[in-house]
Amino acid sequence: AGNWLWVWGVLSLAHTAHGCPDKCVCNTASKTADCKNRGFTEIPARLPPEIQILLLQNNRIWRINQNAFTATPLLKILDLSNNSLSSVAPGAFQKLRYLQVLNLTRNMIHYIENKTFSFLPHLKELDLSSNSIVRLPETFGNSTGNITLLSVKHNKLQKMERILLESLPNLKVVLFKDNPWQCNCNVFGLKLWLESFLYRGGISDGIICSAPGIRKGKDLLKVPYELFGACPLRTAHGHLASSHHHGWESRSSPKHQGHHGEPGDSGRASCEPKPKPRPVSLRHAIATVVITGVVCGIVCLMMLAAAVYGCAYAAITAKYHKEHLAPGRQHATPEEKEPFGTSLA
Repeated sequence: AGNWLWVWGVLSLAHTAHGCPDKCVCNTASKTADCKNRGFTEIPARLPPEIQILLLQNNRIWRINQNAFTATPLLKILDLSNNSLSSVAPGAFQKLRYLQVLNLTRNMIHYIENKTFSFLPHLKELDLSSNSIVRLPETFGNSTGNITLLSVKHNKLQKMERILLESLPNLKVVLFKDNPWQCNCNVFGLKLWLESFLYRGGISDGIICSAPGIRKGKDLLKVPYELFGACPLRTAHGHLASSHHHGWESRSSPKHQGHHGEPGDSGRASCEPKPKPRPVSLRHAIATVVITGVVCGIVCLMMLAAAVYGCAYAAITAKYHKEHLAPGRQHATPEEKEPFGTSLA
């Protein structure tokens, strides 16, 4: 009995020394703090500093303080799914230099600010699915280039900046499903990036258009490049200037947009960020049209020449018959009639 009391005392002291919130279950061996489904409204304090896995799903956490993770710098997996977060302050996770997996699914996040996930050099999986995100930034932050999986499915995204995706060179999987993608100039750059990404062996669930109406339900990859022919290739200066035209698109009719390339709308912000040559497929399409036009022109000229030649030949033939054959018959008639005249005489 004395030994059991001693062991219990040691465990109690260890529990107190490491510090584990009353509502959580901390496992020293697995370095896990299980705080899910406990009614927390903020990140709990007094977490063991050595934990590497923190499970906080199914709570009511609505904000993350700047110093929330200062005491747990070794975290590798952080699960904040199914909480009440409506925004995430930039730098909220910057103390977590070893973080590899960040799950923010099923919250109420409306937008992600620039550099929200700065200084997470080991971050590999970022799951933002099942929120209400209407806007993503041009960068997730410094030192986020090692992300291999990004999920933004089940949100309210109409476009996504190509520059953001290009800042994540190690991406292997990107999930876009169930967003109201606007398949106009807004997503031209995204289309180019996605084609290149899939060509390099990347995995994606694809982008299905929600608008304009003529493209609703269509796979973005199957929308011909010719329909983006009027989209301007922007310079860096044009990219900055185009941000002032946000909202013009909503005032333009789909028919006008489809024929005139949505001039002045916010879609210019996601066309080419730099002056680049036209896509190979577009150049080939234009070349095909030009060659076809030249060939058709030549054929038409040949047919016209043949028709003119045929008409001229027919006219010459008719004239020949008129001049050489018909007169002969006229002259022969009197000669044939002359004997009869003589006999009568």
